[in-house]
Amino acid sequence: MRGDDTAPAKVERRRYPRSAQPSNEEPPAPPALEPLLFSTRELEPADQFAAWQAYVAPLIDIRRPDSPSQAEFVADHAAWNLGGMLVVQQSTPAHSYIRSEAKVRSNLIDHWHISVLRNGRTWTEVDGHVSEGEPGKVELRSLGHPFRGRSTEARVLSLYLPRELLFDVPASSEIKNNIALSGTYTKLLIEYLDGVEANLSRLAAVDLPHVVQTTRDMILTCVSASASNIAVPEQHSTLALMERVRRFVQRNLMSPDLTTDRICRELGVSRTRLYQVFEPDGGVHHYIQRRRLLSAHAALSDVSNRQQIVDIAFAVGFSSAAHFSRAFSKEFGYSPREARNVAVPLYLGHAVAPMSEVESAPSFNKWLKTLGHSR
Repeated sequence: MRGDDTAPAKVERRRYPRSAQPSNEEPPAPPALEPLLFSTRELEPADQFAAWQAYVAPLIDIRRPDSPSQAEFVADHAAWNLGGMLVVQQSTPAHSYIRSEAKVRSNLIDHWHISVLRNGRTWTEVDGHVSEGEPGKVELRSLGHPFRGRSTEARVLSLYLPRELLFDVPASSEIKNNIALSGTYTKLLIEYLDGVEANLSRLAAVDLPHVVQTTRDMILTCVSASASNIAVPEQHSTLALMERVRRFVQRNLMSPDLTTDRICRELGVSRTRLYQVFEPDGGVHHYIQRRRLLSAHAALSDVSNRQQIVDIAFAVGFSSAAHFSRAFSKEFGYSPREARNVAVPLYLGHAVAPMSEVESAPSFNKWLKTLGHSR
């Protein structure tokens, strides 16, 4: 018997198109961020440096090298507001910079500035200690203290984190000002920031708190692991006292008994000394009130926060709704209700201004002033 006599006959199978199965996956959320862009490229060369000076004036004063090689000053700045953190991509020619004590006093911006040089070099001095920035390092600097320095032509990725973001862990009390981090953890942090930078235009609103929290945790890990963190001399007594008071105020901002007497008692400082230190800021009471107003502003600008305005006022330490409304309007130039009626969350690039200012473009300075304050 031949083998092929018993082989089964081939049956022709007819193929039918498969019906589409319903998908349970939700469509991806739309991108949440749009950058705030500034560049001197389109200006006349003779006007470029003055334009850049004016743009960065809220933070620092800058000067050109004594012998500039060319008249033009081509600089680019792209800022991304993640709500609890600002990310800035910047490129500049060589220049020197200074954040004077007068400037520190005038605007009360005391965030942490974290910088990662992509190319170029920087040298920054705080109270005699010079930190050298170069690719592969991460620098930490407080905007609450004066500093000065110089930069070669450079491209840098900067983060601005509100001071209180690094408060609620023991390691934060050990963070020294004007330090350069390096090592394995720092390399991992830089690689992570590379990924964040590459995806800024694709991040959804739900991603932003997680990015901020992860960034903060990785920075604290780098700080705790870096030997350079303990190698910086202490600030002189006035700045050290200011730092202690700032930390105490932020930790107790919502406490109804946050008074001058309590600060003096718990920090062991005399009322006279405390007044001397904060006199240029309008006094300790004014400093506390402004921090409370900034916290209230952040809460009012948060579309997920549906507390009544009066409840927010009481939550940040005000005992009178009328007093809160007057102080808020005086500080920001618009009412709490106008701040609450912002159509889009604070971290979006367009519409960070309240209704009374919708015609004016958002500014990097506004973003800095209202960053954080409501974790």
